[in-house]
Amino acid sequence: MKFKLGSKLNYNIPDSTTFIFNISVVKNSDQNVLDEDLQIEPSLDFEEYVSPFVENRYIRIIAPPGTLQLSYYATVELLKDNQNLDSIPEISPAKFPLETLYYLFPSRYCQSDRLMRLAQHEFGQLKPGYSRVTAICNWIYDNVTYLSGSTNAHTSAYDTATERAGVCRDFAHLGIAFCRALNIPARFVSAYAYRLEPPDFHACFEAYLGDRWYLFDATRLVPLDGLIRIGTGRDAADVSFATIFGSAQMETMKIFVEKL
Repeated sequence: MKFKLGSKLNYNIPDSTTFIFNISVVKNSDQNVLDEDLQIEPSLDFEEYVSPFVENRYIRIIAPPGTLQLSYYATVELLKDNQNLDSIPEISPAKFPLETLYYLFPSRYCQSDRLMRLAQHEFGQLKPGYSRVTAICNWIYDNVTYLSGSTNAHTSAYDTATERAGVCRDFAHLGIAFCRALNIPARFVSAYAYRLEPPDFHACFEAYLGDRWYLFDATRLVPLDGLIRIGTGRDAADVSFATIFGSAQMETMKIFVEKL
């Protein structure tokens, strides 16, 4: 499937400010970027850094006082996966690719060590594999209320499991923490999402099963085949769409995703 997508961010900048943006679509074997365009007003120099392994694309801009508008547009083709999901197994730590171990340890927002008891109680007796991660998503969907404004930048997976409310970021963190507590490598994914209302940057997660990573979304707000990856990390701290070193204030944000 092909999608046309974009984001437009506007800031008011009282003093010189450095921005690190992560809004560009990742180029990998699962999605083909057919064309893209980045516009910066006023015209400013920028640097791009592509991280190894996960290929996140970070843009650094140093902006003077005034206003800044960043516009990104892309046409992306998602490559369809026809694999039988029910047959996908979990693998033991002895056989993990070593690079996946990074996503097995507790992290800032995903305290899998504090949720191990709950994870074992709810999911420890289930058949290992894709179906068990699906059961984790089902549990989160059934037990955590999706409620805008119920959490903040400090909310962790442990908080969400306790308070039973959150948004997509929190659903993803809890799914990751439960997976890691069961020795399943899991990582955070930020994305453009087709049919998300209202349009916004979306959060979901991946679990390493069999011989590759598979996407999951416990919110059930969008179809999995309508997620276009932006960034991947241990948790949300690694893939914020904007990190600001200064006193800039966001004025407006507009996002769209259209199916072609």
